[in-house]
Amino acid sequence: MIEQEARQGFISQIENLSAIERETSISINRRVDLGRTALYVAAEDDSLISQSSVALPVEAFLEKLDDLSTGYCSHYNSLCQASRENFLESIERYLYIKKGFRRNSTKNQLEPQALYLPSVLAHRSGSAVMLSLIYSEILKMLRLWSLLDFDVEIFFPHDLHSLPRAYDKQKSKDYDQSHIMTTQMLLDEILKNQKDAFWPFQQDHTESLFLRAALAANLIDGFTGVESGYQLASVKFAQHRLRHSGWTNVHYGDMRLALSVMHLASCERLILLKVDPKELRDYSILLYHCGFYEQSLQYLKLYQESKSSLQNQSLNSVSSLEEVVAQKLMVRLNLIAMEDGWSEPSHSSNFLGTNSEPW
Repeated sequence: MIEQEARQGFISQIENLSAIERETSISINRRVDLGRTALYVAAEDDSLISQSSVALPVEAFLEKLDDLSTGYCSHYNSLCQASRENFLESIERYLYIKKGFRRNSTKNQLEPQALYLPSVLAHRSGSAVMLSLIYSEILKMLRLWSLLDFDVEIFFPHDLHSLPRAYDKQKSKDYDQSHIMTTQMLLDEILKNQKDAFWPFQQDHTESLFLRAALAANLIDGFTGVESGYQLASVKFAQHRLRHSGWTNVHYGDMRLALSVMHLASCERLILLKVDPKELRDYSILLYHCGFYEQSLQYLKLYQESKSSLQNQSLNSVSSLEEVVAQKLMVRLNLIAMEDGWSEPSHSSNFLGTNSEPW
């Protein structure tokens, strides 16, 4: 199948990631084809969502990336011998002025159009991480053609407005170090942005994705208050649409969309990237909501084992509330495991009680 071929393409790229390469700046990356990797991600999700029998043309979009570099050389050939500052400024003018690439508006940071390389190339508007990838691909080609013969870094902005920019590494300052994007950071950021965009519980952006999903589960078990009642009704309506094979609201449990883009894609790719053990936990609670209890318990146990065996810095950011919720989820899954037929997902009885109506 198309999505399986795209997944294998993604795996073939990240398999080349050694410990050193993971920490290598994207401006000097050699082993992993970042453009091709991002296109494999897009190809998989495009196939899963559209159910099309026609694969996204990865090679054609790679040619578009190459055309950007070729276009720079043909239009600014006379500036290739200029000073380093002028050379880098000419690339910036070419990308952001002549070609019109821009960062998507702050109101739509998680729009899918801004998170996938093909749509960014087509619409010339994207997230900071996608613009950084395109910038790095241009630098890669210029270096390959011996037009770039000095060390360059890409300044990755952490605000919501600035554009990625290249600078002479010899003139870098201590402040610049925190803005260097490594290969692992770029891939992790791409996948997490997509995960955030399609996470089926969007009701409270002050909480982590895991806690949002946990909140939805707790509200279904028992709730108080008008707002909680409204949220329960929304989730019930989504579950009702799901049982009748309908698409549901992405803000309250569109599990078909979550399963296509998350269960088979974003979460799994993040797990394969092996950056943050918390991805195992997040994947577990998503599977729990989908009624796949056996798999949910399996991944939650893997998360607990990872915590015990790894001194991972990312685990330092886990809140005490998240740990309490994870333990409650473990208890609940173990109780479910005692029931007959527990491994068979049943949407009709999934967290909604005996009332079959969505309201």
